[in-house]
Amino acid sequence: MKNLRYAILFYAIQYQGDWTRIAKAIKNKEPYTILNYPYSYVTIVDEQYPNCMKLLRHPPWILFYQGNLSLIEKKSIGVVGARYCSFQALKNTETIVNHIKNKYCIVSGLAKGIDAKAHYCSLDTQTIGVIGCGINKIYPKENKELFEIMKKKQLIISEYPMNVAPYSHHFPWRNRLIAAICCALVVIEAKEKSGTMLTVNECIELSKPVFCLPTAFENENYKGCNVLISQGANILFDKNELNDI
Repeated sequence: MKNLRYAILFYAIQYQGDWTRIAKAIKNKEPYTILNYPYSYVTIVDEQYPNCMKLLRHPPWILFYQGNLSLIEKKSIGVVGARYCSFQALKNTETIVNHIKNKYCIVSGLAKGIDAKAHYCSLDTQTIGVIGCGINKIYPKENKELFEIMKKKQLIISEYPMNVAPYSHHFPWRNRLIAAICCALVVIEAKEKSGTMLTVNECIELSKPVFCLPTAFENENYKGCNVLISQGANILFDKNELNDI
């Protein structure tokens, strides 16, 4: 197992965290070199590997992290939504997070908008950021201060090694990790076609409840929550509904 741990690290760096190429390298027993990697990581063969990730159809081979990895074992709620959101959505995020943060660890994607707001509101308790690039690649740049605080006092995780850029196709794939960590998902505001909807699909596949804040009838820009509610998601019309998850 120890040798496989070293092999996974080597493949992850060689293939920039690409899950499929790492899987192929493991299957084919490609040659590898034992690396002196100076950053924290845990592989699927390690005892410290999070149990929640094992529920996924494609569990990450490796997780790179900075901060307190034990937070990933806490009971968590995912809070997600649009990057370019309404002012009311930011207010609603603050209301929801302030209500639940003393009972649950808050999980989100460290993006701008609702994600960033969720993290900022829970810095005084516990929060986990799941990103789609190397942890040293701060994206978006405006979240630099948030990154610096979270990697010291909270937790940031990624299946991509240092220096891997934030390619667009990484973010839908990383959403499955948010779904794996949380016991329920709250969608604050979303467009009908968005990355948020992909996170919802991952939660549904894992049989985890999804709660959506309804959007005003005349709001044509953010129909996502109403669509999800019409398809069977829980409508969140009172923050106290989250108490019994």
